Amino acid sequence: MTPADLSRTVLHAVRRAVDEDALRAPVPARVRVERTRPGGSGDYACAVALQLAGPAALPALEVARILRERVAAEPGVGRVEITGPGFLSFTLDAPAVSDRAVLAAVREQGLAYGHGDALRDEAHQFHHAREVRAAVTAQTVRRLLTAQGARVRTTCEQAPDPDWVRLGVTVDAHGTPPVPLTGIRPVPAGATAGELLERLGPDAARWGLLRAAGHDRAALGPELLVQGEANPLFRVRYAHARARALTRGAAALGFTAEAAAQGEGAAAPATHGESPAPYGAQAANAAPAPYGEISTEPAPYGAQAANADPAPYGEIGSGPAPYDAAARPLLDLIADHPGVLLAGARHRAPDRVARQLEAVAHAFFDFHDSCPPLPAGDEKPSAAHRARLALAEAAGTVLAGGLSLLGIRAPDHL
Repeated sequence: MTPADLSRTVLHAVRRAVDEDALRAPVPARVRVERTRPGGSGDYACAVALQLAGPAALPALEVARILRERVAAEPGVGRVEITGPGFLSFTLDAPAVSDRAVLAAVREQGLAYGHGDALRDEAHQFHHAREVRAAVTAQTVRRLLTAQGARVRTTCEQAPDPDWVRLGVTVDAHGTPPVPLTGIRPVPAGATAGELLERLGPDAARWGLLRAAGHDRAALGPELLVQGEANPLFRVRYAHARARALTRGAAALGFTAEAAAQGEGAAAPATHGESPAPYGAQAANAAPAPYGEISTEPAPYGAQAANADPAPYGEIGSGPAPYDAAARPLLDLIADHPGVLLAGARHRAPDRVARQLEAVAHAFFDFHDSCPPLPAGDEKPSAAHRARLALAEAAGTVLAGGLSLLGIRAPDHL
C-alpha cells in the first residue's frame, strides 16, 4: 500500500462512516497522510479526525475511534492507533511487499511515475506578467497540473519576451483577458530571460527560478554553475548520472537489476528511458492562440516498458536483506513521490518538486555508499547486487522524471 493508496483508504472510511450515519460531517475532498515524524508511532499519520471534529460536533478522539475501526479492517493496514488529541497512526502490513510494489510501479511507468488523473475534472486559466520568473513558474505549474490530468491555459499581460522560447516557455494568448483569471505572481527575478540565459544557461536558470518558493526571492548567482556537492542542482543531476552509470557498469559485468527468467538468460537491463526534451511538449515557435477553450497539453513523458518481474527488494523472500537500513529513507522518498507531485500541482508550487529531488539525491548517495550496487574486486554479482541496482535505477528514474517536469535536462554523463 502506497501513501496515495492509504489516503484513499482513509477517505473511503470517512465516506462509510457518513453513509452509515456514524459520523455527521461533510466528506472532505481529500485526506492528507504523512510520514510519521521522529518519535511518533507507526508508518504514517493523519489528522483527519481533528479536521472533522468541529463539523461533526464530536470530540476528535471519538471521531478517531469511529474511523479507526473502519480503516483497520482494510487490506494492507496492520494496525491503527490513536495518539495525542486524535491523530490516527497507521502501521502497514508487509512493508517489504509494499516496497516491491512501489519499485515495480517505477519500473512500469518510468518517467511518468507519479503522474495520474486525480485532477482530471479541473480546468485552470493562469495569467501572468511579462516577467521571466512568472512565465517560467506558470509554464511549470501547467506541466504539473497536466501530469495530474487537469486542463490548463496560460496567458500573459503583454506580448511574450522572445527569449522565453529558449527557456522552453510559450503562452496561449496575451493581452487583457475578458474576465479575471488566476494570477501567477512570484517575486520577480530582477533580470531578463536574456540576461539569465547568458549568465547561467537554460537549465541552471530554470532551477534558480523554480527552487525558491514563490514568495521568496530566487537565488540566481554563479553558485548555480558550481560543479560540486554544494550546488543542489549539480547533486541532483549527478545522482541521476551515477544511477545510469551503475546500469552500464552492471551490464559490463554481465548482470542486470532483473532476476533471470527460468530457462532463459537474464532479462534486458532496466533503463530510465530516453530523457525527453525538457521543453518539447509546447511548440517553441507556435503563435499565441486567441482566447477560447482550454486545450490539453500532451504528456511528453513516455512510460518505461518493462515486462519482466522485478527483482527482490529488501526483505522480500526468504534470503537476507540485500541492503541495510540506509535503503529505508530512499524507498520512502520514492514511495512518496506521487504525493509530492500531486501536492506541487494542487498548490502550484514547483519548489516542492525541487526539494523532493534534492532529498532523493541525498538519500541515493547515502544508500549507494552504504550498499554498493556493484560488486567489488573479485566478488561475483549476487541477488543482493541485482536488488540494490533495482533501487538505484528507480531513484534515477524518479530524478529524471522530476527534472523533466521542471523543464530541466537530466544528462546521462556529467
